[in-house]
Amino acid sequence: MSGRDDIRNVAIVAHVDHGKTTLVDAMLWQSGSFRANQDVAERVMDSMDLEREKGITILAKNTAVRYGATKINIVDTPGHADFGGEVERGLRMVDGVLLLVDASEGPLPQTRFVLRKALEAGLPVILVVNKVDRPDARVEEVVNEVYELFLDLDADESQIEFPIVYCNARAGRAGLAAHDLADDLRPLFELLLEAIPAPTFEEGHPLQALVTNLDASPYVGRLAICRVRNGTIRKGQQVAWCRAGGTVERARVTELYVTEALDRVDAADAGPGDIVAVAGLPEVTIGETLADIDDPRPLPVEQVDEPSLSMTVGINTSPLAGLEGTRLTASQVKRRLEDELVGNVSLRVLPTERPDSWEVQGRGELQLAVLVELMRREGFELTVGKPRVVTKEVDGRVCEPVERLAIDVPEEYIGVLTQLLALRKGRMEQMVNHGTGWVRLEYLVPARGLIGLRTEFLTETRGTGILHHVFDRYEPWHGELRTRPSGSLVADRRGPTTAFALANLQERGTLFVGPGVVVYEGMVVGENARCEDMDVNATKEKKLTNMRASTSDELVRLIPPRPLSLEQALEFIREDECVEVTPVSIRLRKVELAANKRQQAASRKARGLAG
Repeated sequence: MSGRDDIRNVAIVAHVDHGKTTLVDAMLWQSGSFRANQDVAERVMDSMDLEREKGITILAKNTAVRYGATKINIVDTPGHADFGGEVERGLRMVDGVLLLVDASEGPLPQTRFVLRKALEAGLPVILVVNKVDRPDARVEEVVNEVYELFLDLDADESQIEFPIVYCNARAGRAGLAAHDLADDLRPLFELLLEAIPAPTFEEGHPLQALVTNLDASPYVGRLAICRVRNGTIRKGQQVAWCRAGGTVERARVTELYVTEALDRVDAADAGPGDIVAVAGLPEVTIGETLADIDDPRPLPVEQVDEPSLSMTVGINTSPLAGLEGTRLTASQVKRRLEDELVGNVSLRVLPTERPDSWEVQGRGELQLAVLVELMRREGFELTVGKPRVVTKEVDGRVCEPVERLAIDVPEEYIGVLTQLLALRKGRMEQMVNHGTGWVRLEYLVPARGLIGLRTEFLTETRGTGILHHVFDRYEPWHGELRTRPSGSLVADRRGPTTAFALANLQERGTLFVGPGVVVYEGMVVGENARCEDMDVNATKEKKLTNMRASTSDELVRLIPPRPLSLEQALEFIREDECVEVTPVSIRLRKVELAANKRQQAASRKARGLAG
């Protein structure tokens, strides 16, 4: 095997908010990718609107910096396990990883997830301990926790002997000791060149380039992002396109690009180890291979983790359908979901009994909520059902996904959280008191029990707690869970809400709508303090008379409503409820809108249970 010493391919993996994208920013600045006076946004790799709003990375993206004579291709991967498909794809493009860990928080569930993927791929790891300038940094303990994590994940000896570099990414400083940082990232660059192996290839081997990602250009159409494994690919070349179904077609490379900093630049050719964008294959998908036209040898297609959560997505069927969106038909929704499958290997779309709705399966609530949010911003009106776990049969028993949950909270909330998680069939695995007034709890909880947990958790901990979870394994079905103790306030007629009606209803629970909002029969307007649902008249007007009463001039004081975000709405709904999503509004409603039909269904269910 030969190597190319002028290239390094590396992925940055970490838990959410540990500083991956900030470190890439610093590497781009210090490598001279930007002019000194250039106006560049923070977290420049997070280019999607949703990524900037949520402060997380959703899509894996690559950039390139130059350090001396070496070109370093960097793949910035998501830290959230819901976007694990992006991590798996990113690791197919690289020869090593930088594992970023916060010097205070230490390794968290998603750190375990991304590290497990890197170790399974057999990639060498450099540990980057970031944020060493934090006043609550505990560098030595964090390094020891990472060693424990490597042992827990059955890393071999060569992987456990990982080099360590300490970093303050925001200031663009790194060093080989936490108390002795250089004024720039030179120690990190030097260690990267030394510890990450150069790309290897076989001399004389025919062309092999694996498609690991997709992009689009308004000028040349779909772009296949490839890692060249062997041979050389040239602009204008005829190649063998090895399709996912096993067929081989002829195709022509109409355009060839390589990445320099944040820009794609034209290239005449690219060799082994290069990460390139190829145009000219309009229907190319992830996992396919571009090979030599005379000797096509497809590379194996790697399997990604199976989905663990599903929800139903269909057209908007409410009485207010068609008032706020521009894409309303089943064919438009179906086409959009099929387009999403092309670039998102971790999603599944399955038909349902209804021709106007589909079951969408993914890794978690956040991944599915991001898809729905993108669709509503594109003008779609949708009806979205309650998220459900995807079960599978193992040895004749129904099994469900179980998640590993890590919680950091002030120690006074231990009791209330223990009680909260016991209701959701959670099992405590570990409790660590750092001696700072904060405690870390680790639980194994059925994935069903985590649906709706985040809102309740933030309420119980007064917004001070932090929780993260990641898929761990499948276990036998844990039985019935009752996770929401409250009922719903359901409108019983259509019309605009009035302050007079809402003033009487706010004593019953928490309202989701204010005055002057048009509601309809079956729409959920609030949360009932009691466990049962209550049909209410939110449009009732105050009767006017010509008699002056002593209370006529009283000012009605309404408690401000609690509008729900899309994620909160999906967490809140029960089995018989769904979310109406439009470009303007997010409304909660009953699946069956008519009150008399809901009562008949409830009585039939009660008779069935009694029988």
